[in-house]
Amino acid sequence: MRIDILTVVPELLDSPLNESILKRAQNKGLVEIVVHNIRDYTYDKHHQVDDYPFGGEAGMVMKPEPVFRCIEALRSQRDYDEIIYTSPDGIRYDQHEANRLSTLENIIILCGHYKGLDYRIREHLVTREISIGDYVLTGGELAAAIITDSVVRIIPGAIGDEASALTDCFQDNLLAPPVYTRPAVFNGWEVPEVLLSGHAANIRKWQDEQSLERTRRLRPDLLEK
Repeated sequence: MRIDILTVVPELLDSPLNESILKRAQNKGLVEIVVHNIRDYTYDKHHQVDDYPFGGEAGMVMKPEPVFRCIEALRSQRDYDEIIYTSPDGIRYDQHEANRLSTLENIIILCGHYKGLDYRIREHLVTREISIGDYVLTGGELAAAIITDSVVRIIPGAIGDEASALTDCFQDNLLAPPVYTRPAVFNGWEVPEVLLSGHAANIRKWQDEQSLERTRRLRPDLLEK
């Protein structure tokens, strides 16, 4: 899989994309993550990527020319399954969308900045808009890092125990059950006896019951799905 991320602040992505699971997945050749500085596709001496909006609104807007040049250069080298724009008015991102994206071959993630993009970019280039929540960030870089992390970690081979990813929260619209480790007794608080029993069927039944109870109590909206 290849993920190309387009940004005007590439430094924001250095650490999130080059540590932990994402670093190991790249070292294994499971994914290629390439960050592109949109300023490299400007032609003026000041590398200007934004301008004032028509209509007199406050803020600045990302110009279309450098974004089009960058994406056209990338598309001349390979086909892309999705060109994603991180936008507050996109679909709400969830685990099911992460699962879908993880099956694709090549994707582009375009990070918004300033007041947003010239709308012609969204009309003629973007194939999918994704929101990570109902709030506003300074730019789309953190959203792009979140999308990338959630997609890469479920690529087969990215984490040591692949079964672990399949039992994460939200994979089946349920929250995960409580988990415990040694010591079995800490400050007088004991690990549930069933987890120490070694009885796989009883443990699974307990976990299912806990997942359902926690989801009903903490995130009842998930049960509606």
